[in-house]
Amino acid sequence: MKKSVIQVFALLSALALCLTLASCSSAAKTVKIAVPNDTTNEARALQLLQAQGWIKLKDGAGITATVLDITDNPKNIQFEEVEAAQLPNVLKDVDYAVINSNYALDGGLNPASDALAIEGSYSAYGNILAVKAGRENDPIIQALLAALQSKQVADYIAATYGGAVISVVDNPTDGYNAGVDYAALSGQTVSVAATPTPHAEILNDVVKGILADKGITLNVVEFTDYVQPNNVVDSGEIDANYFQHVPYLDDFNAENGTHVVNVGAIHVEPMGLYGGKQSNLDALK
Repeated sequence: MKKSVIQVFALLSALALCLTLASCSSAAKTVKIAVPNDTTNEARALQLLQAQGWIKLKDGAGITATVLDITDNPKNIQFEEVEAAQLPNVLKDVDYAVINSNYALDGGLNPASDALAIEGSYSAYGNILAVKAGRENDPIIQALLAALQSKQVADYIAATYGGAVISVVDNPTDGYNAGVDYAALSGQTVSVAATPTPHAEILNDVVKGILADKGITLNVVEFTDYVQPNNVVDSGEIDANYFQHVPYLDDFNAENGTHVVNVGAIHVEPMGLYGGKQSNLDALK
C-alpha cells in the first residue's frame, strides 16, 4: 500500500513537472511585436502580419482594424502599441516592430535591405500633399503640387531611396502647371509641414529649386509627430503638409473635427517588419 502511494505521488509529481515545463515552454514562445498606435497605421501593420499568415483578422476588418479584431493568433504574438515615431527607439526592447518607412529611414534602417517582411505598394497608402479645405485650387498650392508631382521628384526618389520610397505619379510634370500664372506668384512664400525623411528631404532637395526658378520661396517646417502637421494646416499657420496617407487623414479629421483635404498623391512608403531581439523570422515559424 505504501509502495502504491509512493508510485502515485511520483506520477503526480512527474505530471506537475510536465505541466510546468509546458507552461514555461509556452511562455518562451511568446513573441513581442511593436506596432503603431494610431488607427490606420496599426491596421496597416496588422494587415502585413496577416499577409504573412501569423495572425487572422475578423472578416470586414479593414483600414481601421485593431488588435481587438484578431481572431486567430497561432504564433502567440504579444502586441505593444507605440507612437509611430518612437518605434525605432523601442526596437531593441521587442522581438520585432512594424515601422513606417520614413521612421525606419530616420532610425538608420534601410527598408529595402533591413526589413524582414514588407508590404506591397498599396495605393490607399500613397503619401499626399494636403491643405485646409477651400485652398485646394489656390495658385500657389497648384504650383507646389506640380513641383511635387514632377519627373525631377520621381527621379530623385528612385535614385535616393532604393525602393524604400516609390513614386505613385503616373504622368509626372516638368515641375510646372501651365494653368498657373507664375509671374503673379513671384516673391511669394509657401510653407509646408513635413516629417524629416523622406518628405522634408524631397521638398528641400528638389521642390525648393523648382519653385525658386519661378521666384517662389518654399519654407519647410519639420515635425516628428503625426498630429501637429494637420493642426497647423487646419489653423492656417502653415499652408500645406506632406507626411500622411488618405486613410490616416480621414481618421484624423473624424476624430479631431479638422478640415484638411487631399490635393494629390506623391509617393508610397511600404511598411516593414524589422528585427529587434530577433535577427530573422525563426521565432515566427
